[in-house]
Amino acid sequence: MNSTKIPIDIILERLAEDAEKVQKRASKASDVLLSDLNYELAQTPYEIVYEEDRVRVKHYLRDENNENKLKVPLLVVYALINRETMLDLQPDRSVVKTFLEGGIDLYMVDWGYPTRKDRFLTIDDHVNGYMNNIIDFIRTKHNVPKINLMGICMGGTFCVMYSALHPDKIKNLITTVTPTNFDTDKGLLHVWMKDIDVDRMIRTFGNIPGDIMNFGFLLLNPARLMIDKYVGFMENMDNKDFVENFVRMERWIFDSPDVPGETFRQFVEDCYQKNLLIQNKMYLGSQQVDLSKLTMPLLNFFGEYDHLVPPEACNRLTTAAAAKDKEDVCLETGHIGIYVSSRFQKLFAPKIVRWLMERDTVDAVVRKRKQKIKIAGPPAESRPPKKRQKAKAAAKKPKATRSPRTGTKTGRQAPKKGKSLLMQKIAEAI
Repeated sequence: MNSTKIPIDIILERLAEDAEKVQKRASKASDVLLSDLNYELAQTPYEIVYEEDRVRVKHYLRDENNENKLKVPLLVVYALINRETMLDLQPDRSVVKTFLEGGIDLYMVDWGYPTRKDRFLTIDDHVNGYMNNIIDFIRTKHNVPKINLMGICMGGTFCVMYSALHPDKIKNLITTVTPTNFDTDKGLLHVWMKDIDVDRMIRTFGNIPGDIMNFGFLLLNPARLMIDKYVGFMENMDNKDFVENFVRMERWIFDSPDVPGETFRQFVEDCYQKNLLIQNKMYLGSQQVDLSKLTMPLLNFFGEYDHLVPPEACNRLTTAAAAKDKEDVCLETGHIGIYVSSRFQKLFAPKIVRWLMERDTVDAVVRKRKQKIKIAGPPAESRPPKKRQKAKAAAKKPKATRSPRTGTKTGRQAPKKGKSLLMQKIAEAI
């Protein structure tokens, strides 16, 4: 019986062809890697309009000639882990840019880099302190009673807490890959957090280092995050666009601020280990976080293949909220793909723009109707005494303070209590 054999000359010919391809790719890759690469992040223009301790607020400059401008501003709150620059990672895949083109007046919290003095800041300090001061600043600046609020991951959890405690200040709430139900074993992170010795970590580090957090995230999926992506880089390193985007992503991943120790402790103990939030048993200071107070319109995004915040951690929020106008959107992607994937760029940010625009337009009609009723109503002098007093109090509402540095109204506004959160903490300790 004769066996089929491959002539040796064909094998050698194929090897020579492959070697030639590798040589050409290596030569081109060398030219790409040694050329001037553009790997800058967050290139959309913005100005810093508010500062308090390490926290800053970015105001992005939209086109004021846009015919479809939203009247109500949007504040985006990112997680304390990693940086908000994810939403403006590259020019052709920028959530920020899509929001601005859609007419959104956009603000974004930059949590900065915590130091040792921030170790004792709690979730309450971030939600009822920094966030509340920022939201009051934006409300005063725009002379509106409510603003739109969008939260991402841990920042989304903060937004849920804030909206439940201050529903009178939030018009529409958007949550993306936001954990609210922590009683699940679908994600390895949730399994680990249930048994982590958080006290020992805080005694050892004070603030939890960003490098430790990053290492833990890599261990959640080491084959893909530590091997596959670098193999992919080797196969595409002759592609300049691919290399630039790869470097941008690496810069973002390893630009990880530390997490304040007491905030980390409370998030692990009250959320991951006790699952208090979804049960309406969580307290910030003396205030109970009751999710039935979420009466504003709610749009809840999560990823079907998210290994950090699985769907089971997100999809109970709309059930717990009392809002009549609420919607779950599950996208077939992971934790980061929602923001950077070219495919989901067309599904995620444009959906938010349309959703906010629909509710912004409805309110504009309602305001016009109220104005007509108000014109036909009785003069102020004929109103009951209590209503006259409220009208006078509203007229005396303080305006945004001018910045001592720039003299403009867009400058920093002092916190309500006259002290930064850090100074309050020092005073309490003394």
